[in-house]
Amino acid sequence: MREIKISETEAGQRLTKLLEKYMEAAPKSFFYKMLRKKNITLNDKKAEGNERLAPGDSVKLYLSEETLLKFQRVEADGEKVPVKAVKKEKTDLQVLYENKHILVINKPAGMLSQKARPEDVSLIEHITEYLLDEGELTKEQLTYFRPGICNRLDRNTSGIIVAGKTLEGLQKMGELFRERTMDKYYYCVVKGQVEKKQRIEGWLTKNHSHNKVTISQKKTEGAEYIKTEYEPLKWDEDFTLLKVKLITGRSHQIRAHLESIGHPIVGDGKYGDIYVNKYFKKTYQLKHQLLHAGELHMPELLGTFEELSGRVFLAPLPDYFEEIIKGEF
Repeated sequence: MREIKISETEAGQRLTKLLEKYMEAAPKSFFYKMLRKKNITLNDKKAEGNERLAPGDSVKLYLSEETLLKFQRVEADGEKVPVKAVKKEKTDLQVLYENKHILVINKPAGMLSQKARPEDVSLIEHITEYLLDEGELTKEQLTYFRPGICNRLDRNTSGIIVAGKTLEGLQKMGELFRERTMDKYYYCVVKGQVEKKQRIEGWLTKNHSHNKVTISQKKTEGAEYIKTEYEPLKWDEDFTLLKVKLITGRSHQIRAHLESIGHPIVGDGKYGDIYVNKYFKKTYQLKHQLLHAGELHMPELLGTFEELSGRVFLAPLPDYFEEIIKGEF
């Protein structure tokens, strides 16, 4: 939060005029939105913007530093230029859909869904920065609520993640994922030729010390039941592009399940084929598994979330994925 104390010099002008001088690059619509949401206040009260300022007035800006720096200008070489934020480089979020309660995001490969260590920067931190920048969240609000994600993807898996902007959004979307009432589809390229659609089952056991899972056809102690469906879209004698429906959602399920039937995912350093991975790294500079969460089908919903009822969210394939498809099929 920044506070501007009005002196005799600034007194007499309208509040919006002061804001326009303070953040020259911001559109007027931004100020009115922030005033309406009380992210900008006058004497700790909601303001309209047309108030005449008096000496001693207090204007408080509940905006992130990055937002302020983005809209401010400084004199350099005879002209006004943007102030550069002295913060970590921020990844722009690819927002597929947004309403009052949720965000649907296309996560890039290489980004953590959530922190593994305190020093990590994950998707959650990027979401928080995004909401602060957009004025959808204030630092004051962060003291009693933090946005969160409702599903997770492995670090090197790209695609759709749903985030809750409100407690109600977090709870409802979390419930839908837990109850598996949403249909989730992934795209991947696997070793070998697959020519027909199939549904496979098995039992998954996780080795927590190695963060790896094994698949068996018989139930063993601690094993979880899994079910995966896949459909070939393109293939040749060496590789196949699959569309996979995740029926149960276990850790590393798609990667390990496909490997267990002889079709490991291209680029997968944990469950993949070392020689296949070398070829794709040399040819396409691929450094991670070629797995993308591309579709999310919402169930029928009523009430607060009725506008989401039956909606289908699509996350476009990353450019490198498209390049490999064109190069191999």
